[in-house]
Formats: sequence, C-alpha cells, structure tokens
Amino acid sequence: MSVLYKSTRGNGELISSSQAIIAGIAPDGGLYVPNAIPKLSVDLSSMVNMGYKEVAYTVMKEFLTDFTEEELMNCVNKAYDKKFDHEEIAPLRKAGGAYFLELFHGPTIAFKDMALSILPHLLTTSLKKQNINKEVVILTATSGDTGKAALEGFSNVEGIKIIVFFPENGVSQIQKLQMTTHEGSNAYVIGIEGNFDDAQNGVKAIFNDEEFKKSMELNNSMFSSANSINIGRLVPQVAYYFYAYLTLVRNGDINLGDKVNIDVPTGNFGNILAAYLGKKMGLPINKLICASNENKVLYDFIRTGVYDKRREFVLTSSPSMDILISSNLERLLYFLSGEDTNKVTDLMNSLASKGYYEIDSSMKAGLEDLFGAYASEEETFEAIREVFQKDNYLIDTHTAVAYTAYKKYVAETKDTTPTVIASTASPYKFNTAVMGAVDEKYKQINEIALINEMCKLSGVEIPKAVKDIEKRPVLHKKVCSKNEMKQVVKEILAIN
Repeated sequence: MSVLYKSTRGNGELISSSQAIIAGIAPDGGLYVPNAIPKLSVDLSSMVNMGYKEVAYTVMKEFLTDFTEEELMNCVNKAYDKKFDHEEIAPLRKAGGAYFLELFHGPTIAFKDMALSILPHLLTTSLKKQNINKEVVILTATSGDTGKAALEGFSNVEGIKIIVFFPENGVSQIQKLQMTTHEGSNAYVIGIEGNFDDAQNGVKAIFNDEEFKKSMELNNSMFSSANSINIGRLVPQVAYYFYAYLTLVRNGDINLGDKVNIDVPTGNFGNILAAYLGKKMGLPINKLICASNENKVLYDFIRTGVYDKRREFVLTSSPSMDILISSNLERLLYFLSGEDTNKVTDLMNSLASKGYYEIDSSMKAGLEDLFGAYASEEETFEAIREVFQKDNYLIDTHTAVAYTAYKKYVAETKDTTPTVIASTASPYKFNTAVMGAVDEKYKQINEIALINEMCKLSGVEIPKAVKDIEKRPVLHKKVCSKNEMKQVVKEILAIN
C-alpha cells in the first residue's frame, strides 16, 4: 500500500513521503500526517531476532513507501553505525521494577540522535528523488537536545546549512557547550533572550513568512526543518518501540503478544506520538504514560481535554520538557477528530488567538490510550535517588520524571503490565541535578568537574560527547532577542 501525506489543516492535497520530508511543515502551517496509519506487513514473530537496523527498516518502509529498498537500507546503514557506542543501538536495562530503553548511546547522548542520525540521509535522498538542486537551510529551535543532535547529523553535509536557535539561559552548561563548540563549517548557533517557546515561535514565523520564502527562491535556497514536526524525524522514532518490545520477547521477559506500557517524558509530544503510531500499527501496547514536569500543560490536557498555555513558564531540572506549546499534539488532534482538518484548524487558531482550546467529548474518548502524570522537582530528585539506591543505576532528570509518572500510574491503577520507560538522555548530560539528587555534597562541585565524579560513582565510562568538553574552543557566541531572529537568519544567508 502506498502511504501519502497530507496537512493536519489541509484540504486533502496528498504528497509523497520524500516531498513531506523536504517541506518539513505544510504551507498552511499544519503538520504532515499519513493518509492512513499503515499496519505492519510482516508478523511480529518474524522480527524477534532482528537487529536494530533490520527493525528500523521493517517499520520505516511502511511509512516511506516511495523509497526503494536500496535507498532506505542505505539511509539506515549510514545512520546506525559506529557513532553509537552500544552494539544494540537502543539497549534495555531493567531497574526500579521497570525496563529503561536507553536512547542515549548516540553522538550527543540524547534520544534525538535516534532520529537525527538518519534524517540528513532521508533528506538528501528525498532531494535527489525530487530532482531538487537548491541549497537547503535547516532552521531549528531547540530546548537543548535537538540542536546538538541536528548539528551532528547535518555537519558538513554538502548543499545544506544549519541554523540553530536555543534559549541562552534555558539549557544546561553541558548542553550549551555541546552546541557552542560545534565545529561544522555549515553550522550557525545562536542564543536567544527568551525561552524555548519564543525560539520555536520565531522559527515558525520565519517558515511561514511568504516574503522570506520568495527571497530564498531568488537565492536558489529553501528551508527545511529538523524539529520533530518533520515526519523524517517522527517515523524513525516509531522503530525503537518495536525494538524494545522485541528485546523483551527475546530476553524471555514477556511472551509474544503480551501487552506492555510505554512511559515517555514528554515535551513536544513527538516521542510519545511515535509510540502511539506504533500501537496503531499493531504493537501490543496497553497504555501510553505521558510524563510531564512542572510545566504540566499535557497532564492537564489528558485529564480535562483542555489545552491551556496561559500559565507561568517554569524552568526545571528537565529543560528539554520546559515547553508550553507541544507542537506534535496537533497530529494527535487530527487522529482523535477522525481526521477532521477543519476541527484541527479551529483548535489551533483558538490556541494562537486565545491561548487555549477544549476538545469535544468524542475526541476526549480517544484519550483513553493515554495516562497523564507529572513530577515536581522534589519528586524528580527523589526518583533519581531511589533508582540509584535500589539498583546502582543512574538516570537523568527527564527519565526520572518518567519514572515518577510510572510509580503514580501503578499506584492509581494497580496495573502490573511490564512497563518500558523511554530513557531520553544520559545522566552525564544533566550531571549537576543528577549528582545533587544522589548526595548533597555534589552540589558544591561544578558541572564540568562532576563528569569525573559521576564516572567514579556509576562505573559508566565517560561518553565521548562530554569527555574534555571544557577544553574545546567556543566558536558560536552570538546572542539575539526573539524579535531579531529573522534579521539574524537574513544576515547568515546574505538576504537583503
């Protein structure tokens, strides 16, 4: 079956997956969704002994039907290679009564590597398929992890420039150093005076600026996106939930066909949406646990059906989830509404103009797949302490939010279904908060010195991504206000 893509707000125009990957976002501001969620075309039993690459290919080919087998396998092989420091790519670790899916073995030690190592190959293949010879400008906003993962993925890729905006005071010291010391000749990293939502809104405004697009045309260049709004980011993420399930079967922890819960620390809603798509494809998932930090806009939405961004923005120890506008939720609204693009458009217009929307009762019924829970800062630190004391296993702050949600889910529902927790970042990435949670004495030590202390405490080798990071020269020093973002992009691209 050929899967085509349409906008969540569109009038039904269908395009191929390669066209959707190139565009990133639809012309009407909507996000691309498949015209039908495909079912897995092989039996799960035939996948049990597959390695990560085979699983990724088997799942992704269902969505990317205009790619040939050779093209897609080539992308997969280039993505999941020696840049990952674990042969399984995404291993499972049992601790704290759950299974942690370690998605941080890539070059930037965060889950974004899982998709952003393949997106550049999907994009360059798509451009060839569509006979496009323009320079592509990847424009992205990051709450910390996407930025560096995109910089790694697109570094020195011919015919591509990458521009990353991040909140100057909204990321950890290590996250900031990872981005500002990046060496790619085609890369531009800019701090903004504001939060992640300001950065994301600024990027969206540039994407939707018709005048700007015309100037880009004259320059023989075009924008594309590395954020999870791009289906080339979303589709690869579906694969690791299949891999986690198959690993549980292979290890004898569950029988084929048994259900599992998937628990995801959630900011922009892309990672948990990938699990939702997996469930719709036929993966035996019982409940999707959506874990929020103190910016609990998604928790409130799942509980009430009201999405309301009119609230105080909280800076937490899990900064990648410090988000009040979860862009990928729009795709869920599309599926919950029975693919009613007018309804989705009305809801998104309401969010833009009033700051909130409420879904109707039929859509609320569709939220039964999801369970919302959130963790306070204290609960997050308590979770880190608990898992370490129980199993001598260090988890980062985002994963700790998810672990807290898992415990609250079990307490509320008494459900004993085996649960896979998406472990989205290495503890090395957020070591101040992690080490401080384990023992007060570490709070006196700076973030860089703590790298060695964490190695001693955990016995886990220091990842290449942060080893000697403080010795690397800072190459990107520019900071601008949120209102200057468009001007900065024009200067980089030499557009008047």
